[in-house]
Amino acid sequence: MNCCDKCECGSVIDFTKTPVAELYGSNSFSNTVMREKLPKNIFREIVAVQNSEKELTLEVAEVVAAAMRDWAIEKGASHYTHWFHPLTGLTAEKHDSFIAPTGDGRVIMEFSGKELIKGEPDASSFPSGGLRATFEARGYTAWDVTSPAFLKQDKTGTTLCIPTAFISYYGQALDKKVPLLKSIDALSKQAIRVLRALGNETAKRVITTVGPEQEYFLVDKKFYDERPDLILTGRTVFGALPAKGQEMEDHYFGAIKERVADFMRELNYELWKVGIPAKTQHNEVAPNQFEIAPVYANSSAAVDANQMVMETIRNVARRHGMEGLLHEKPFAGVNGSGKHNNWSLATDDGINLFDPGENPESNARFLLFAAAVVEAVDRYALLIRSAVATSGNDHRLGANEAPPAIVSIFFGGPLTEILDNIAEGKTGGKTEGGAQIKLGVTSLPNLPKDVSDRNRTSPFAFTGNKFEFRMVGSSQSMATPNTYLNVAVAQVLSEFADKLEKAANKNEAIQSIIKESYTQHRRVVFNGNGYSDEWVREAERRELPNVKNAVDALLILIRSETISLFESHKVLSKEEMESRYHIYLEKYSKQINIEAGVTIDLGRRYIFPAATAYASSLAADASSLAAIGANNVPQAKRAKRISDILAELYDDIAKLETVLAESQEVEDVPAQAKAYFEKVRPAMDTVRLKVDTLEKLVAKEAWPLPGYEELLFRL
Repeated sequence: MNCCDKCECGSVIDFTKTPVAELYGSNSFSNTVMREKLPKNIFREIVAVQNSEKELTLEVAEVVAAAMRDWAIEKGASHYTHWFHPLTGLTAEKHDSFIAPTGDGRVIMEFSGKELIKGEPDASSFPSGGLRATFEARGYTAWDVTSPAFLKQDKTGTTLCIPTAFISYYGQALDKKVPLLKSIDALSKQAIRVLRALGNETAKRVITTVGPEQEYFLVDKKFYDERPDLILTGRTVFGALPAKGQEMEDHYFGAIKERVADFMRELNYELWKVGIPAKTQHNEVAPNQFEIAPVYANSSAAVDANQMVMETIRNVARRHGMEGLLHEKPFAGVNGSGKHNNWSLATDDGINLFDPGENPESNARFLLFAAAVVEAVDRYALLIRSAVATSGNDHRLGANEAPPAIVSIFFGGPLTEILDNIAEGKTGGKTEGGAQIKLGVTSLPNLPKDVSDRNRTSPFAFTGNKFEFRMVGSSQSMATPNTYLNVAVAQVLSEFADKLEKAANKNEAIQSIIKESYTQHRRVVFNGNGYSDEWVREAERRELPNVKNAVDALLILIRSETISLFESHKVLSKEEMESRYHIYLEKYSKQINIEAGVTIDLGRRYIFPAATAYASSLAADASSLAAIGANNVPQAKRAKRISDILAELYDDIAKLETVLAESQEVEDVPAQAKAYFEKVRPAMDTVRLKVDTLEKLVAKEAWPLPGYEELLFRL
């Protein structure tokens, strides 16, 4: 596809002819661009603000705003927007033009420092969970200097997007970005305390980094448009499996079809233009399922980038006559989609805290931080589980394709043995590779760089210099999982720091902390097959929680210990935590309500008429054959089979409608969500079973919906 200034996407760069090095970041107001556009002293001020060393002043903002405006207008922008992450899980934007009337019938293009720093979108229609009354409309957006502004281009024009946080009139967080930024600061504060106690006097800040692997499906647009369930819910509420699914394992890493490769090529260029370092792409396990992964970035920028990745997948897919599906389980019977959250910690002086070192000092640091993660994952397993609690993820977790709902951590044999030896007070041992491990009193062993294999069945796996959190759903914002993870680890590090700061002998204290922490929490370490039934039984023996649905998982948010945790690190207040609990439950209920409504509507208006008509035609054929002496004709048997199922389907749809109406009348938010989970979803499953059986009995040309064969194998 020749994407240039004449194509409907509105791109001003012909990416088929522009070198990638020249194209990359051309639509991003990155630090590189700011270094070129801003006076040196102003750029230094901005970097200091990004590093939390200074507060942003209006004088600095005015200079940045002028440079940002000129840059954007030069590239064709006429409007700007404060781009933010409300609690819908999506992004939001309100566009304002740069024009300012001069009074003589003309306009000038203006953009002030005040407009850069603060916007005022209507806050009344965004989810607030009781933080705001419906009539209280005022809300504020505040510029997030840690994430670069960028340009969005489409056939309508070019818009300057400024990543922002979103708060209420009284300062409560109404978005996902505010708690994320606060959690990053909280983790940095406690990690620096630990590093200071270890003798590091150069690091000023610890940065959380994330590299998300985004999975998605592509389907042909003409088939998508004929599936109201996909349009309205993002998943198929009906659909019988075709003769072939994913059992041949021939799609994973297979040759990419030309049509998909063309889409991926444009997707990459669109992402590269806004400075998103898309790196890897491949076919995933299920038919028509794919993955894209960028190079890691600081958490705030990575969260923003991932939201843009999801939006860009959809937009580019439509330009190629396809639809991008981001639901966790759009198709029953084949793998769903996740978002692997590769999370790590690094200092501002260049040290990856999860990178095994080459000397006792760096090894001590690594093992101390690794032990902190183990303890955090064990102590706050329910909190981590709640971070991925959505109706879509309920279909995926534990479905023999994704990590189970049991939160565990994988380290691999060599590293686990080292930690076990420390916990058990052993003075030596051997790794799987045969290398001798010697544990002294004042030092820790040298560690190999590849301390583990990868475990794709583990919810939380160590992969060399980072942890891969695999439970995150494909449609989710990454902000909440990273916020919860940051806070959990910050709390453990704060307790480690308390002990280290009081210790007379730091080396002995380090070993003592690692030994005590790992001994108490190593039950969460599991290096085997997380998909197996044996692990479920073993996890129960270890007394690890196994919360299988989102409704129960979200309860942890309003427990007093959870609220105290977030308040102690100044990330979220009690009312903010309680509001999120209600918002996420309401979203769960609304999603199931829509899916149930679609199930009823499709069953009555599409499936029932089509199957009835087909059964009638079979019966008519059977009568005609019987009239000429044919007995026990197959048409009659098939017609009766379909008619019997239709009779059951009629009753099942009526039962679904009844339980749906009853659930809708429940006023208590938690009780309503429970009703949707316990009553509505099972009733939907019963209807689906009948419909999917009918699909196998009704002639292809008589079935009213494109089937899985078209959706999964036609591109």
